[in-house]
Amino acid sequence: MKIDGEVTTGLGKAAYFLSQDFYTREFEKNLGFVPYPGTLNVIISDEHLDEINEIKDQCQNLIKPDTEFGAVKYIEAILNDKVKGAIVFPAKTTHEENYLEFIAENKLREELDLKDGDTVSLEF
Repeated sequence: MKIDGEVTTGLGKAAYFLSQDFYTREFEKNLGFVPYPGTLNVIISDEHLDEINEIKDQCQNLIKPDTEFGAVKYIEAILNDKVKGAIVFPAKTTHEENYLEFIAENKLREELDLKDGDTVSLEF
């Protein structure tokens, strides 16, 4: 599946969670990279919500910490046909359903010169 979305500023909470050793070790073990401490937030069209929710519900990739932190489902994805990463689905989130959070090894806003409102593609 490949969809386009619009880059938007997040709440800044992902940096804290992606800095926790438990998450970084699990992502490195399962995805092959330590994610940059933050996500690229992408708003997708409501027309894709049913498909995204089905993918999220069927997703078997799960990181479940032993602490007070929430579980995270993830699915490997590619941003703009070139950046390997993953879409994460945190169990505890305040984002609307149409927000996707993409993780990668580098700070993508700088690497790809992305700004709010830019269109990106996600393939998974």
